[in-house]
Parts: sequence; C-alpha cells; structure tokens
Amino acid sequence: MKWDAIVIGSGIGGLCAAAALARSGKRVLVLEQHWVLGGMTQTFERQGFHFATGLHYIGGVGPEAGAAGSFGRLLAWLGDGSLRFAPLPTGFDTVRLRDATLPQGEFRFTFGAPESDNIARLKALFPQDSAALDRYTEDCRQARRTAQTLFTLHGMPKLMAALLGWLRGSTLRAKAQTTLTQALAGIRHPTLRKLLAARGGDYGLAPEQAPLVLHATVMGSYSRGAWYPVGGPRRFAESLGATVRAAGGELRTSSTVTSIMIENGRACGVRLQSGSTEAAAVVISAMGAHNTAAALPKDIAPSWRASIAAMPSSGSYLSLYLGFEGDLRDCGVDGANHWIYEASPDQLDWPDPLDTDAPSLFVSFGSLNDPEHQGGHTAEVLTDGSWEVFSKWRDSRLGARPEDYAATKSWIEERLLAQFKRLFPALAERIVFHELATPLSHAAFANAPQGAMYGLRMTAERLLDQALHARTPVPGLYLAGQDVTSLGIQGAAMGGFLAAAAVQPRLWKQMSQ
Repeated sequence: MKWDAIVIGSGIGGLCAAAALARSGKRVLVLEQHWVLGGMTQTFERQGFHFATGLHYIGGVGPEAGAAGSFGRLLAWLGDGSLRFAPLPTGFDTVRLRDATLPQGEFRFTFGAPESDNIARLKALFPQDSAALDRYTEDCRQARRTAQTLFTLHGMPKLMAALLGWLRGSTLRAKAQTTLTQALAGIRHPTLRKLLAARGGDYGLAPEQAPLVLHATVMGSYSRGAWYPVGGPRRFAESLGATVRAAGGELRTSSTVTSIMIENGRACGVRLQSGSTEAAAVVISAMGAHNTAAALPKDIAPSWRASIAAMPSSGSYLSLYLGFEGDLRDCGVDGANHWIYEASPDQLDWPDPLDTDAPSLFVSFGSLNDPEHQGGHTAEVLTDGSWEVFSKWRDSRLGARPEDYAATKSWIEERLLAQFKRLFPALAERIVFHELATPLSHAAFANAPQGAMYGLRMTAERLLDQALHARTPVPGLYLAGQDVTSLGIQGAAMGGFLAAAAVQPRLWKQMSQ
C-alpha cells in the first residue's frame, strides 16, 4: 500500500489526526471534497475582503504554562512552527440584552479574562446573588473535571472505557444530565441568569437543553483569554499540512469519498467519486459520524450504523458577511464579539426568517484581531437558520439553485442587513459589501448534513454514547473530529488527535506536554 493511513476530511480534526500520524513517521493521504483545504478553518475572498467561515476566536493557545496554554503547545508540535496567535481585547465577549423598557434600550456586560474578574464584576452588579455565583463557579469547575473524564472515555481502549463506565457510570450519567438551566436555578435575578447563558451560541443549545459539562467546558476554554490566528484561520491548514507533506504525505482537494472499502471485515481504503480507489491499512474519517456511517456497506456494523443515524444533528445557521470601507476603530469597534439578544437567550431558534427579525445575533470582527489581515475590514454575523425553511431546495446544486431559493435568500439577507444597521448605526454607512450563506451553503461546502453547525447535537445522551468512540466497530476504521469528543475548533482538533492516538498509542504522551 502506498499510504500508511487515509484521512477523510481536511477540517481541523482531520488535519490534527494526519499531522499526529505524520509526526509518528506515517505517510498519510488527506482527501478533501471541497476545492479548498481547511474545512471550517478555511477563508474565502470577495472583492478584496477576506472572510473566516467557522473560527472567530479560540482559547487555550496563550503563553501560559499548564492547561491554559496546552492546546497551543499541541498545535505547535503538530505544525511546522509557523502558527501564531494574537490576543483579542481583554473584554472579548460583549453581551447586549435588548429591552425597550431599559435605559438606552439594552443592558450590556462584557466578559473577558480572567474569569475571576467576570465573577467579581457580576457580584458588584448583583450583590444579592453573590453566594449563588460562588456556587455556580464551583459547579462549573466540577463539571469541567467530569467533562475531561467523559471525553477521555471516547478515546481510551474500549475495555478500559467499559471498566471506567461500569465503575463511575451512574455518577457520570447524573452529572452529564444536569442542564445549564438547573445549574442557574439558584440565581434569583433574571438578568444575571440571562447573562450567564448568553453565549450558548458557542455550542448551539438553549439553557434547558445544554448539559452543564458542555457549557462549563466551552466557557472555561476562554478563562485565560481569547485569541485569533495571525494570518487568518487558513494558517491551520498551511501549518499542519506542511507536517503531513514533510513526512511524505499528500493533501488532495476536490476528492469526494463515496464509500469506505471493506475487505475481510476490515477497512482497507476508500472509493472516490471519480471511480478511483486509494488503499491503506488505516482509514480515519473526519467527515462526521453521519457521513461515515453512510459511507459503509449496508451489511457492515449495522447496529452501529443505525445508532449513529438515529443521533440528531445540531442546529443550522445563517452567515451574513460584511465588508466595510475605512477603519472600524474610528467607529468605536475594538474587535470584541457581540452577542445580541432581541429576545431571551432561551430562544436561539429563528423559525420564521421571512417575517421576523432574528431573535439573536453573534457578530465577530475578525479582521480587527488579525495583525496580518489583508484587504478591507470585515464582520461575520451569525444567527440560527432553520433547516426546515431551506430543506425543499436540498436536492439543488451549488451554483444552480432555483429562482425561488435566490429570492428567499435575498429577502433574508436584506432583513438581516437592516437589523445589523439598526444595532450598529455607526457602521451602517461604511458597508460596501454583503453576502449571505444559508444552511444549504454549509451543507455544500462543508458536507454538513442538514447544514449542521456543530455536527451531532451535543446532548447528554450524545456525551454518554460509546458509539461515538475513536475506534469504530470496524477494524481499521477510526472516527475523528468534533463528533468524537467536544465541538468547535478545539473539540474537533482533540477528536482528531484521539483518533491518531488510537492508531499510535505512544502519541498519548504528547497530551501531557
């Protein structure tokens, strides 16, 4: 066989898996169905503006020793040494709770680092909930410890995972089933509860659905600050891809895998849409659990495939890309993200985008956080985009969508644009470019079932389900990416590394560096 391993998908999960194996001396072939590497870390250009598609900020890559900088150290080891990160403003997440009864129509609070400063400022604003904030902080600390155990279960040898599950299963299950709403029940002031739940878009679940272990893990990743990759998110594919190539591997774009080949019950390679095949003793799928199960022959691991197929996808979303003239700092914008709620953080869904404003918006100004950004300044505006609204066009092709889709998309784009201008009046006249991406765009470019933002929905059941293990029931086939452990860039990267460590156990020692 020409390749030691084949990795399907060049998102951060696939790239980390491939680079880790390359560091172990393996020749790896990475196959990407899109014409650009990087998955949701890719960037694209329109009229001189450069936009990020899925990375807006990241934690764990600072200069600190210990866990606070562990992700950055892992990336440095996996890559070619060229990855660098620039810090966002100290206050990097501004929450805006819109309410016409409030002075100036909204309540604002900016989260930053360290996390202890956030809690101190919240106590000053809500002194009656001081003790409750301490309990919430301790609950989150314990939840993060539980999360580490849960995520490790998905990567360790299955016999060990089964034993740990037997010893601690009931405790882990109870903690995984505790929701954010339950954790916030002791906080009396409704505004404080909303503030603490307001960044749920980082994991795509409303408080009553979000496991506390998920909320605590994602929020905890920013406890020492937030960063942005210098040169933009595309630098991940460049740096990690260089490691793969240096070990004799290859990264191919426009290479859609249609099926995973099985011989004598073992994965032995892949078949491409072109009809050609590639062989390897190890196949790592970073194209998502749903796509992986669908690529297997129907008589292979039927119960596992059925279990995966029954898991719901996470929500889909809309992205409005904006290009501006001039320097946005002149308008008081400093690079912080904005979480804006026209309704309550309990409502993330936007079921009727044709007739109502979006109930919530996430606005990121990535160009301000990249010291090497090229072209004009940009913003990405994200909001929920119900798959049901767009599913009737799911069989249409990119570049050949029907007229009624184009009309619907245009209507929603103008509505979102008007909403942004109302919320950022100082920037309204600076906008010189805008373009909307729908769930169909995400499905096409990222091969995401139903345009899902975060792969499988991160419920308690999904956290506990051992079907989502780096080792699949098919010998030689491994699962990587955010469906293995946690979601987002860091979660997907760790899912990729766990898959590589399942192939090469000596990689585990790198986790302690």
